[in-house]
Amino acid sequence: MNFEYQVTGDDFSLAGRASSDIKKKLKQLGIPSCTIKRTAISMYEAEINMVIHADGGSISINIDDDIISIVLKDTGPGIPDLALAMQEGYTTASEAARELGFGAGMGLMNIKRNSDNLTIDSIVGQGTTVTILLKIGE
Repeated sequence: MNFEYQVTGDDFSLAGRASSDIKKKLKQLGIPSCTIKRTAISMYEAEINMVIHADGGSISINIDDDIISIVLKDTGPGIPDLALAMQEGYTTASEAARELGFGAGMGLMNIKRNSDNLTIDSIVGQGTTVTILLKIGE
């Protein structure tokens, strides 16, 4: 089963809409609640990062019998120092995003903690692809 979403950058009123929708769909499919929670957290954090840092992008989700695959692609500025970006509390979020309660520097760590596999491919000036894999039922 496949789902596709478009994310608009800098539009905080729509931020989280895709992850909320996928959470509902996973419930309807009877996916275990522990997997739904981990999926929703991982996807929300990645989606918010697209809104804050990358002027939006696309999300593709594939649900198989035993794994959920989420691929987020953007054409934003890229991540110049991935090791630094993975450090808890590190952020490049704008002051405006932080004033709204976003950009605390926990997004990538929350994705890593809640996923079974996280891959980030980023090229400065071209964009970032984030791939999140979650085993169903674990």
